Amino acid sequence: MNDSIQSHVDVLILGSGLAGQSLALRLADSKKVALVTKKSLQDSASSWAQGGIAAVLDPADSTKAHFDDTLNAGAGLCNPDATRYVVESGRESIDWLIRRGVAFTRDESALGYHLTREGGHGQRRVIHAADATGAAVQRTLTAQVMKHPNIQVLEHHIAVDLINATKLGQSAARCLGAYVLDTAAGRVKTIGASSTVLATGGAGKVYLYTTNPDTATGDGIAMAWRTGCRVANMEFVQFHPTCLYHPHAKSFLISEALRGEGGLLRLPDGTRFMPQHDARAELAPRDIVARAIDFEMKRQGLDCVYLDITHKPAEFLQDHFPTIFARCMELGINIAKEPIPVVPAAHYTCGGVVTDLSARTDLPGLYAIGETAFTGLHGANRLASNSLLECLAFSSAAAKAILSSPTVSSQQLPLWDESRVTDADEEVVISHNWAELRRCMWDYVGIVRTNKRLERAMHRIDLLEKEIDEYYTNFRVSNDLIELRNLVLTAHLIVRSAQHRRESRGLHYSRDFPSTQPDALDTVLSPNG
Repeated sequence: MNDSIQSHVDVLILGSGLAGQSLALRLADSKKVALVTKKSLQDSASSWAQGGIAAVLDPADSTKAHFDDTLNAGAGLCNPDATRYVVESGRESIDWLIRRGVAFTRDESALGYHLTREGGHGQRRVIHAADATGAAVQRTLTAQVMKHPNIQVLEHHIAVDLINATKLGQSAARCLGAYVLDTAAGRVKTIGASSTVLATGGAGKVYLYTTNPDTATGDGIAMAWRTGCRVANMEFVQFHPTCLYHPHAKSFLISEALRGEGGLLRLPDGTRFMPQHDARAELAPRDIVARAIDFEMKRQGLDCVYLDITHKPAEFLQDHFPTIFARCMELGINIAKEPIPVVPAAHYTCGGVVTDLSARTDLPGLYAIGETAFTGLHGANRLASNSLLECLAFSSAAAKAILSSPTVSSQQLPLWDESRVTDADEEVVISHNWAELRRCMWDYVGIVRTNKRLERAMHRIDLLEKEIDEYYTNFRVSNDLIELRNLVLTAHLIVRSAQHRRESRGLHYSRDFPSTQPDALDTVLSPNG
């Protein structure tokens, strides 16, 4: 398959984070699976996840408490059925990872595993592998994915677009697979599939400053929209409150677990400020903490604020936060003796492609899981460490749905047509438009929004869309062009959703509409009007 221009598999999975890899492993004993990833198997937002996975494991905790905490963080917009399904999947999901060999941090408790607490949680319920949980999980699963005979891994491949049966003249809409660019060979492959799964992650790279990897370019959301699927709640972009502020540190996250272990946010003069913004202080949900930091930075003209964990001994910090401790030391910051400079940064896309509780989208044969999907779990603000749990819960749901669906026989699909395009003559257009888009989104569609800012953003995005579309029409596709095309469409959907919401709720704060409406309604956009 790696060398062929056209091929067919039972299941085509686009994306290699926790959602994609766990689904591949759940299916591979009975299905032929192709797993497509833009870089290597471990290059995903899942690998960067530090804190852990929220799950009810302590007998003193309860799924009702986790459910209530999720709904509270979600500011009235969480789907109760999706939330209940995910929190009740917690123990099963963690047990599945432990059986797979994931080495979570142990302790002397009856449970045998250390649980930490993060913002918005009323209990310690976040199981973790030191401060690099995502990396530990991904390493374990990647080794098993690479060894499985029924999983074909296509590294350095990026999906260009989905294949819809109606585009081929067939009467019934159905996803038949995708066109995928082999970036090393520079050619587009046609991969047919009975079931296609979007597990492509979020869209953090639409912003100038983000904790996300370079691969988070909204690919699945954009492709699903172009093929006729609805998207929802795109205005709710979570900004993580504490990204390391340092000229030589790119997108390095300072885990929320530091605040869970007593870390305090301070101004440059050492004054705490969170108690003035929320009774929960540093353990308030992320939207509140990020907005408070943004307010203080703008009020005092600061470049950053400081997270102080110096009351903990160095041995504790090295044991519980080895990655953060080591990275800060590399940059000359001893977190046991001095506070950490931090700023908010775009972190998580709470909206996405609309799915049901079996991960099905509006297009038959197409599924979406993980950050790409809108399940209704996160509402207007994601509760810390619910993201990896959602990946596991909905990979299980998608696997059950795919295994119970009849297999669609393969058919000859048209090859990618490059007969009317040429090699690009001005690559600078891509880099310039990329930079302009991300700066525009950061300046106008950030933590605090206004009608005028959103209008300005949409005006610039409309111009960029026209320019990028013309470029896409005339030149051969490349990784950068595909990502830019997806990013500008995703940006359009974020701004359009934000303009629809005439209130402030969760992650969407508008100076023009500072109050919250009594009825909590999702923002659902349809490409069909």
